[in-house]
Amino acid sequence: MASLLLPQMQLHDPFVVADTASGVYHLFTRNEAAMTGDDRLGTMVYTSRDLKSWIPPKVVFTLPQRNWANGGSWAPEVHRWNGRWYLFTTFHNEGEAIEADEGSSRRPYRRGTLVAVSDSLTGPFELVNDGQPVAPVNLMSLDGTLHVEPDGTPWFVFAHEWLQTTVGTIEAFPLDPQLRQAGEPIELFRADAARWARGQAQPQGDRVWVTDGPQLFRTRTGTLLMLWSSYGERGYVQALARSTSGTIAGPWEQLGPLVRRDSGHGMLFRAFDGRLMMILHRPFTRALGKIYEMRDADDRVEVVREATELDLEAYPTHPCLSPDSPTGNRLPDC
Repeated sequence: MASLLLPQMQLHDPFVVADTASGVYHLFTRNEAAMTGDDRLGTMVYTSRDLKSWIPPKVVFTLPQRNWANGGSWAPEVHRWNGRWYLFTTFHNEGEAIEADEGSSRRPYRRGTLVAVSDSLTGPFELVNDGQPVAPVNLMSLDGTLHVEPDGTPWFVFAHEWLQTTVGTIEAFPLDPQLRQAGEPIELFRADAARWARGQAQPQGDRVWVTDGPQLFRTRTGTLLMLWSSYGERGYVQALARSTSGTIAGPWEQLGPLVRRDSGHGMLFRAFDGRLMMILHRPFTRALGKIYEMRDADDRVEVVREATELDLEAYPTHPCLSPDSPTGNRLPDC
């Protein structure tokens, strides 16, 4: 079987599990029929031993036909919990309307993160909770992730969709051991709390702020960080936030962008040699994978370099200054 390189791999919202037991990296993303020959809604996984050469993807989960959802299959993540592997992935149904927040002129619809379980990283994964979302049905939610606090309590962290709220938020609530809701959602922060974030003009004449892709990471000194994405002056942005309390409840402060250049929805993982790595997709449309070597800087994470030996410059970049550089100089395509 011929291997693939990252520039040959369709993927969006990538999520990597580095499985030390097998010595294999598993890269989960939405199922793409062009890659698997299967047009069902679901999740596929690429596998690799070196982060450079990848085995063509295998479908590990498909949405049952009688489920309430009929679209999506976004942002799959796989987490180890109580000895099994749990898949979190977002679906929707545009025909099932839900209430908008007061003052909104949009028509939100049912969207939420479903959970499936398997004893194997390569599936098959089967839905839990009768195929119902983790978050309440009246919340238009997406990109749900699992976070476990130091006391062992699991939390569900998710983006509350701008279609319902106008200003998207990142919210969270505790879970029980079966990963079901065990408390009311709390707001961690709003998208417009980030100075770099820009509202997106809408046909209704107003602006909305996007929240995407929360992922939690605790540094070697115990600082709790969150990767998340929104839109800046020049496209999609991979950004970083920090909890000042060290707990999921925050308060959360914005540390600014990690990567701009129409890049985002990233996640952190450890390579088998111990290096901290980040993978994200770039550009937002027709997305390809991009890998960075990172540094745990105690109270934040920092980009060390683009791992071009792995992604072969999957989407070429150009050296440029940040839009918040005091000189104000930047290339037009940055």
